[in-house]
Parts: sequence; structure tokens; C-alpha cells
Amino acid sequence: MLLFNLTPPVAGAVLRLSVDFNSPVDYLIFIFQILFATAAVLLAGPVVISILCSRALRLQNRFIFMLNTSICDTLVGLSVYYQGLFDVQEGYPSRNGTYNVLTTLLGVNIMTFLFAQFDRYFAVCHSFGYMRFVTRRVIISTNVYCWFHVYVLLLIQNFLPLSKAVQMYQLERDPPSAERENNKESLRIIIFVVISFLVLWVPSFVNIVLRLIVGRGLVFRNEATNLFAIMARLNAVCTPAVYLWGSPALREATVRTVWGRVCPRCRRRVVPSPVKGTSKGRPTKIH
Repeated sequence: MLLFNLTPPVAGAVLRLSVDFNSPVDYLIFIFQILFATAAVLLAGPVVISILCSRALRLQNRFIFMLNTSICDTLVGLSVYYQGLFDVQEGYPSRNGTYNVLTTLLGVNIMTFLFAQFDRYFAVCHSFGYMRFVTRRVIISTNVYCWFHVYVLLLIQNFLPLSKAVQMYQLERDPPSAERENNKESLRIIIFVVISFLVLWVPSFVNIVLRLIVGRGLVFRNEATNLFAIMARLNAVCTPAVYLWGSPALREATVRTVWGRVCPRCRRRVVPSPVKGTSKGRPTKIH
């Protein structure tokens, strides 16, 4: 009989915390995980709400990609309350794992970043064809496909036999315009997002390659003490922070729809400015 890559929980097992609180380092790790999860939710969550509540932002393709990654980042932040605070080990052998359902959120982010780079390339270098063929429906379908592709592969992987699962382990010459400014803004954002993504993910990739090929990579006790996993999940804080830093329209929408309602003083301090791609209060279609 084939054993599948689904390990049932041990009867009577108790879900322990990720650290034993035997040293000051344990307290620092636990506090860091709480602060990190809270920061990810408070940064990425308002970005999601702002884009969903702002029609002027939803009409622009680049904000659809931002919405998708911010949803992932919010869920990653929420997942840290489980993976970071309790004794969880994903992969093989799994301990209190989620069958990689939570860690696969990072895979959705990877695919979204990839498609976002292609989208910006065609929007800038082949703008005429882009405006004709790359509709909002295409962009939404692409983002949905990212989720479908990643989680279908995960489903297949989880139901593989256990033995197989172990083995598998033109801006310079354009005249000034709102579209040109939007393209420059989106390029700047995607560049910083990709750089931060590579900086935070490359150490984890290198460690995985070393473990699979050489067998000498670092092994950690659980997800809370896994330095490389912490760096990878830190992307959930960096990405929405870059979005808010690089997009004044998104920043204003976030203050207006989220933080302005929580803290009215924050709303008064922000001077309203016309959203790029709008005319007389009515949004126009800008990619």
C-alpha cells in the first residue's frame, strides 16, 4: 500500500509553544514573532482595504497586482501567529504542520511578482499593443491563475506517495503625462519589490540547495527559530511598505479609507491631491 504525504496528528499530542523560555533569546524570538506578525497585518491589510475601496485604484492594472500580493502578505502575517508562536515544522518530517498550505502563500507571491514584471515591461515598451489586448479581465485572470497554479501543485504534491515526496524535496523620450508618471512610479515600485524579495529569499534558496545537493545546509528546530524562513516571511512587511512608499495615490487612499477612520487626526494632516489618472473626479483607464 502506498503511503501518501499526509501525516495524521499523533493522538493526545499537545501543541507546544515555539520556545521554552529558558533564556533571554527565547523571549526575544517570541516577542519578535508577535511584532512581525502584527506589522505584516497592519501594513498589508490596509493596502488591501484601500485598493478594494478605491475605484480609481482598481481601474489600474498595477494595483491589481499590488492587491494580490497584499492579500498574500496579510495571510502570511496571520499565519505567523501560528507558525511563529507554536512548535511547527513544515516539510518532511512534518510536526504540527499545515501540509504547506500556509508556506505556499509565499509561492503565490513569487508568481505574482513574475507576472507583474512582464506586465510592466509590456506596458512600457509595447504600450500600444498592451492597451489593446491586456484588459482588466486578463490581469484579474492572471492573478487568479497564480493561486490556482500554486495550490493545485501543492494538492498533487500532498497526495504523492511518500517516497516520491522525499525525493522531490520607452520612458526617456515620452512627453510628460499622467501615464508616463504612472509607468515611472510602477517601475520604481517593482524594482524595489524585486530587490527586497531577492535579498530576503536568496539565503533560503541557497540553504535549500545545499541541503538537497550537498547535505550540509543549516537545520533549525522549528519555524520560529528558522532564520531563513523568518527572512522570507519578512517580505510580507517589506512589500506593502514599498507599495505605500512608492505610490502617493495608494498612500492617500489608505489614510482616507483605513487610518483616517481609526485616527481622524491622521486624515486631517493629509492634504488631498488628485489621483493620477483622474479627471474632474472621474477615474480614467490608466494601466
